Amino acid sequence: MNLRDPRIRVILATGELRLCDGPELVKTYRCITGSNHGDKEKEGDRKTPLGCFRVVYKNPQSKFHLSLGLNYPDESDAKRGLQTGLLTREQYERLMDDLAHGDMNDPAVQDRVWKTPLGGEIFIHGGAEGRDGTAGCMALTNADIAELYPLCPVGTPVEIVESI
Repeated sequence: MNLRDPRIRVILATGELRLCDGPELVKTYRCITGSNHGDKEKEGDRKTPLGCFRVVYKNPQSKFHLSLGLNYPDESDAKRGLQTGLLTREQYERLMDDLAHGDMNDPAVQDRVWKTPLGGEIFIHGGAEGRDGTAGCMALTNADIAELYPLCPVGTPVEIVESI
């Protein structure tokens, strides 16, 4: 497959990950998502975040075969975290700086962005075989992530919705 404008849409209610080339549907994959329903709020809630994200990191050596890391939390999540008291002002400012200027290939930046009280490390990855739910990621079979992974460069938009 050769895609000019790859885009991903995940529909939680149906367990589907739809790969599109621009507006055109190319393929639908079965996926497993967070074991709890609703929008991700904090670390450990086992929910998949809802919203518009993008691929910010590709891990060819993931413990889940291959993985595509998303930019969760993003700026709106950081603001919510500050307003609800999940983040201190210092955590919020550091997170906002890393989101604006950090290199997600740097493990130190990954730790600061993905290891906050908001939760993080939200990936599209393999290892769905034999699983009922995830801690918040979207899991495909190893064969499916092997097909999807090379088609989705860093920057690929990912929309996660509850239903259509």
